[in-house]
Amino acid sequence: MEKLGNRTEERLGWDDVERLVEKLLLQLPEPRSYDALLSITRGGMIPAALLSEALDIRNIMVAAVVFYQGPGDQQKKRPFFWQFPEGELVCQKKILVVDDIWSDGRTAMAVKIRLIASGAKPEVAVLHYRPEDSQYPNERPDYVGAVTDKWIVYPWDRLAEGKREPR
Repeated sequence: MEKLGNRTEERLGWDDVERLVEKLLLQLPEPRSYDALLSITRGGMIPAALLSEALDIRNIMVAAVVFYQGPGDQQKKRPFFWQFPEGELVCQKKILVVDDIWSDGRTAMAVKIRLIASGAKPEVAVLHYRPEDSQYPNERPDYVGAVTDKWIVYPWDRLAEGKREPR
């Protein structure tokens, strides 16, 4: 582990990811009751695939949402959805939203709010939750693999090392 500012970096291996997915599976009250999984790109794609295999859920949707766009990746206050399932696909459906980490919570909450507006019944599962960074003091993920205050580097992040800062 190394220090990033006043935060410690934690590098995970694939075994660590599998253990976190197992922790999520143990928390789900009725795991087979979901109509679909919704993966938040890109970090949620691998955890969603692992959960879908374990739960035998073949209906996997994708939400591609960013709070930045263009030169310098300037932050925006409102989300921009590159991709999101049509309302009729999620209306009255129980959807498990999957992401790797809830840090400030903006991405997961943008997806959850849009699903609710479409008539869905979403629940959010993340591998890691950083409560001290969350901009939503009255909200949190429904299911959490681990609570942390560290910068997390997942195995899939290593392919892009040197291209961006860890989360």
